Amino acid sequence: MRRAMSALMLSIPALAVTAEPAACSARSGEQVPLVVELYTSEGCNSCPPADKWLGTLKDRRDVIALAFHVDYWDRLGWTDRFASPDWTRRQNHAASRSGASFVYTPQVLVNARDYRRWPALPAPAASTVDLSLSRDGDAYVAQLTRRGARAPAELMGYWAVTENDHRTQVRAGENAGATLQHDAVVRELQQVLLVDDQPLRFTPKSVPDAVSGPRPRRVQFVVIDARSGVPVQAVALGC
Repeated sequence: MRRAMSALMLSIPALAVTAEPAACSARSGEQVPLVVELYTSEGCNSCPPADKWLGTLKDRRDVIALAFHVDYWDRLGWTDRFASPDWTRRQNHAASRSGASFVYTPQVLVNARDYRRWPALPAPAASTVDLSLSRDGDAYVAQLTRRGARAPAELMGYWAVTENDHRTQVRAGENAGATLQHDAVVRELQQVLLVDDQPLRFTPKSVPDAVSGPRPRRVQFVVIDARSGVPVQAVALGC
């Protein structure tokens, strides 16, 4: 008996060494996650409540939360370290098809449409495509499969890299003296002009942040109808 127990105990470390790590992958479901875009700024005193609300969505599987910090508030006394002219251009470009007559902060778009009824969210739509997302070393791979004739004829997409748990002590501007919490901050966005049944690969860049340091990151791939701009499927990975 003692010899048998000793043999069993010696076998346990060997099992631990040879065990395979859990795969980092995800697949879409029967519905399309709501793609919630927030256009915000640390220089806007009406934005913190919207930032806080978006933070409650960051881990939901039925929502893709994206915080785009625009730069047009920077000239009023406080420079938002997450602001980018690219996100300002994105907001202005979206205005023509989002249903908004002008851009503003905080502005929420849900599935590419101007949406003012938050924190309530609409019901998700049924899926017309299937999407899988997996990690392969430093890269991520997306694979799409159409569900017959129900899928849009032309599909586009984009990769979005977001970070959570950022904090900023604002020292000037409308939010002077406040400590702001930021989640789902978009750090990188890469457009894909054509999405079909061929695998797509994406390697995120390293975005240094001297204030917060490394933060929890999520990589999302969103597929959109090229004609309407409406998302038709999306998947996110936090590994």
